[in-house]
Amino acid sequence: MQRPPHYGLGLAALGALVLTPDTLLMRLSQMDGLAMLVWRALALGTVFWAIFLLTSRAPRNLGLLLTRPGLTVIACQSANAALFSLGISMAPVAVVLLAVATMPVWAALLSRLLYGEPTRRSTWITMAAVLLGIALAVSGKRGTGHGTTEASNTLVGALCGLGVALTLGLSFVTLRHAPRLPLLPAMGSGALISGLCGLVLIAPGALTDGHALPILATGLLILPISFFCLSSASRHTAAANVSLLMLLETVLGPVWVWAFLPESPSPRMLLGGAIVVASLALYILSTRRRPVPTSSLAKFAGGEAPRAEGAEPPARPPAARP
Repeated sequence: MQRPPHYGLGLAALGALVLTPDTLLMRLSQMDGLAMLVWRALALGTVFWAIFLLTSRAPRNLGLLLTRPGLTVIACQSANAALFSLGISMAPVAVVLLAVATMPVWAALLSRLLYGEPTRRSTWITMAAVLLGIALAVSGKRGTGHGTTEASNTLVGALCGLGVALTLGLSFVTLRHAPRLPLLPAMGSGALISGLCGLVLIAPGALTDGHALPILATGLLILPISFFCLSSASRHTAAANVSLLMLLETVLGPVWVWAFLPESPSPRMLLGGAIVVASLALYILSTRRRPVPTSSLAKFAGGEAPRAEGAEPPARPPAARP
């Protein structure tokens, strides 16, 4: 069935918005990195596999999990789960989220390097605008006492955020070019692997330090819904588009924290958030269908179907992309 032009963008926007309160719940749990990793990853992996087994009468394509795209997505999901939890526990949230905000650049570069997928000029312009807004937003954020402010731990947290950006970008690019790969088992397997590794490494009794309910909410509700929407969206729109919409978490995540914890946003944060939201809104509006020019109608008369300016090319074959 033919999907609407904005189906992929709508899925990505929904997934990004659902993800925004994630860091607030991580803060409320008051757990260390390994404990958050175990709770979140095991819950996420269990939910994905349970949904898959309950909704698939005759599971197919499971063998694709052992192919290069399948193993790539599993490894990316596992690394992403581990790096984000550890990064949030070691560094200020703003540092980690700013590093994660580089994901559009990684996605665009990986799309070009691995599959030769071109990136439109409007995408690069939007990337520059949203990164500028995010840099402005986090530049005025004060420390909150969560994690450590030591330079070494802050650097490690930033590196963890960059790792999350790289692995998520690679995962979205891979899924776009592997449409037959089953999403739920791939993401669920990666999460379970990461959670089991954390369970082996964590100290006895550390799992009960803090509050488990907020972390269970992220692992059972927020992460499954958001990751499924975002990963599904990567099959209907360019990975760079998904990454751009995920930048909403970088700005809206601190707003959630401010709403429930005594952390008021600075004027720079409000201004930076406005720049990001406005840039994304303009970018999405630019993908709307426009009147088909005469040259396109001439091509259509010769047998080539016209495509609206800014619309995403078909996912397969890659050679058909402009």
